[in-house]
Amino acid sequence: MVENVVTPWEVKGAVDYDKLIAEFGLKPLPGLSKKFDHVFFRRRIVFAHRDFERVVDAVDKRQPFVMMTGLMPSGKFHFGHKMVADQMRFYQALGAKLYVTVADVEAYNTRIPDLKELHHLAIEEYLVNYIALGLKPKNLDFYFQSRRSKDGRKSSAYYSLAGFLARHATFNEFQAVYGEITPGKMASSLLQAADMLHPQLPEFEGPVPVVVPVGVDQDPHIRLARDIASRFKLFPLLQLSSTYHLFLPGLKGGKMSSSDPTSFIALTDSPEEAESKIRKHAFSGGQPSVEEHRKKGGNPDVDVPFQMLRYGLEEDDKKLARVYDDYKSGKLLTSELKQMVIDKVKLFLVKHQKERERARKKVDVFLRKNGMA
Repeated sequence: MVENVVTPWEVKGAVDYDKLIAEFGLKPLPGLSKKFDHVFFRRRIVFAHRDFERVVDAVDKRQPFVMMTGLMPSGKFHFGHKMVADQMRFYQALGAKLYVTVADVEAYNTRIPDLKELHHLAIEEYLVNYIALGLKPKNLDFYFQSRRSKDGRKSSAYYSLAGFLARHATFNEFQAVYGEITPGKMASSLLQAADMLHPQLPEFEGPVPVVVPVGVDQDPHIRLARDIASRFKLFPLLQLSSTYHLFLPGLKGGKMSSSDPTSFIALTDSPEEAESKIRKHAFSGGQPSVEEHRKKGGNPDVDVPFQMLRYGLEEDDKKLARVYDDYKSGKLLTSELKQMVIDKVKLFLVKHQKERERARKKVDVFLRKNGMA
């Protein structure tokens, strides 16, 4: 029997989202206005939250708010990472100011002790893809933890906040989140809390709602930052908001693994590579034979190609429902469903990789805007 584990570093076994909502003290996502018309919200892929009401209120009243996220520059940018990029683009369209940190200090302390390589990965694998996916330089603050800004006032405020937050954290809290404690992990976690909270400093946006969209495995980081913020009195801060999305399953089922390239489709994979991965590795909810499938039908709820459609590859809800019903009834075969997904993925990759080439010409605009070039 596979042990169920959901931590910031490991997810294995079946994920019981209802249990996690209760265990972590999350709230199911409430009904939202028509402004939140996105597949992730319509299909309850974004399924839970903390204090998201104040962000919804800001959107409905057209008031300022921030979406904050971070990236760990340690591997290929794949469809799992694209889920966050899609939310970034959506919030930017709603009027959010985006704060995007490259967690190079954390990556240096815990993964790859080579800043040059980390910065190359952050730009080539993440920023180029972000731009190609449609993010705009306007209202986007892209920065590295190791060099926040060339504006000394802003940079000083950010690093000072990380230092001040240390007073309001406890060793027991760090141990509960990180298990084995090292100075590097403690420094990285305080800087990560500063990433989430510093948009509200006077040198940046001032006290505004900040939403951090994450997978539920990252909630311990959110809880730590929120607990520290609740004790922090030096500057007025609104409590962080957060949303939680379902995991896009890896090709083999379960969570994607960055160390296993057959478990994901990277946005730099060739269309032929993507087709091969789907044909060879995509977990099927179909029956062992065509005859049995026609008779009993398939299970779209565990079928990875169908889940790829559900997570945005098919944007039309009515078409998705028709595929679901046809597959479940046995009218649609596993091979036909896989071919449908292969066709969509290949079309996406051809278009996206052309956009990547155009995006490279815009990288300096993003970096110069934020004092990184």
